[in-house]
Amino acid sequence: MRSLRLVLPIVLAASAAAAGPVSLAEGWNHQRLSLFSANDYSHGASLGIVSDGAVSLTWKPLDRADWGARGADWSWTVDRSVPATDLARKGGDDRNISIYFVFLPRDQAARLQGAGLLRLQRNDAVRILQYAWGGNHDRGEILASPYAPGQQVTVALRQAGTGRHSESVDLARDYAAAFGGQPGALVGLAVSADSDDTDSAVRARISDLTLH
Repeated sequence: MRSLRLVLPIVLAASAAAAGPVSLAEGWNHQRLSLFSANDYSHGASLGIVSDGAVSLTWKPLDRADWGARGADWSWTVDRSVPATDLARKGGDDRNISIYFVFLPRDQAARLQGAGLLRLQRNDAVRILQYAWGGNHDRGEILASPYAPGQQVTVALRQAGTGRHSESVDLARDYAAAFGGQPGALVGLAVSADSDDTDSAVRARISDLTLH
């Protein structure tokens, strides 16, 4: 048992250290949410977003090496913004950018590795932190999702408007505040823009996304 106690922290530390920069060029899959409209995502050194009265998301499953990540950093820019909305209102919650962090218990993460976001969302154990640039809420306000109450929350970071900002979030802290307890495995990321309710437009991009 002594050797096991010594090895386990080393394994856990190695797993946490494996997280790092997230490729915005590879491994993403566009997921439509409407038959009639969708955003345009361009993947490369940065992730560009064009949304014209539309909504959709782009999804990236994560490797096991990233499952232990408990924080994230990124930069984002908005050149054209939707108007301020109520991010807790179903059917009226347009926003410039949302970045989703999707968690599952580790035993289920192993079984569902590589699954798409729609399949994961049907799992009662999934928990999603969604960080948003949009609305008119105070920074750090946690809003229950009107689409998946109890499983998904929106964390307001920036009110609607243009500009460029860098962010650093504590996923473990925000998870505990939203759901209680500790997060499981971080199994995937998604990015969306939503401009269909206000029939407006978004021009935005994300860069330097890093997990730690």
